[in-house]
Amino acid sequence: MQFDPNNKVIQLCAKGMEMEAAQKPDEAKALFLQAWNEASNDFEKFTAAHYVARHQSTTEDKLEWDKTALSFALKIDDGSMEAHYPSLYLNIAKCYEDLKDFDNAKKNYETALSYSIHLPDNGYGKMIRSGINNGIQRVHER
Repeated sequence: MQFDPNNKVIQLCAKGMEMEAAQKPDEAKALFLQAWNEASNDFEKFTAAHYVARHQSTTEDKLEWDKTALSFALKIDDGSMEAHYPSLYLNIAKCYEDLKDFDNAKKNYETALSYSIHLPDNGYGKMIRSGINNGIQRVHER
């Protein structure tokens, strides 16, 4: 799926990202929650949940929103979401790691790694691969 710049939910998320960049996390969170409340399809729900997760005050809440984002991404069964899976599984793995659930952390880091072949060969892809590899190394050292 492509991000349609004319889509209301995508516009709200973009505005939320602008608020993040302006160091206005409360405004960002409100925009992401508005996007979630207005989302009407799996892609919109995946997108909004992904951003809502970033503004949770507890790791448990972040994990639930990250799982929600992943569940909606997995419903889009057209191959277009595969490049998103590494980041989604990485976020979930890091939550489990922070919660000291190293078995689930390891499983999710390894799942993220299995999808990393779909990452672009650019700065974003390198950042996600690095996060996955660093996470795997940390949980294997436990």
